[in-house]
Amino acid sequence: MKLLYFSWLRERVGTAEETVRPPEDVATVGQLITWLTRQSSGHAAAFADPSIVRCAVNQDYAKAEAAVGADDEVAFFPPVTGG
Repeated sequence: MKLLYFSWLRERVGTAEETVRPPEDVATVGQLITWLTRQSSGHAAAFADPSIVRCAVNQDYAKAEAAVGADDEVAFFPPVTGG
C-alpha cells in the first residue's frame, strides 16, 4: 500500500510518501489510521486528531469506513479550502 502525506502531516510523519504492509485485519481507512499511530511518534502526532485529517483512496475522497487494500494509494491531507 502506498501512502502519501501532504502539508503538516508530511512534516509530522517525516516523509512525503511510504510503502507499508499493514496486517490483514486493517481493512478500512479508520483501521489504517489506528495502525499507523502505533508505527512511530511522528505518525502518532500526525493522526492525534483524526477528525481534522482528510483522506483519498486511489484519488477519491474517502471516509473512515472506506475500504483499503494492499494495492491502494492512500493520501492524507488537511482540510482544503477554496477561494
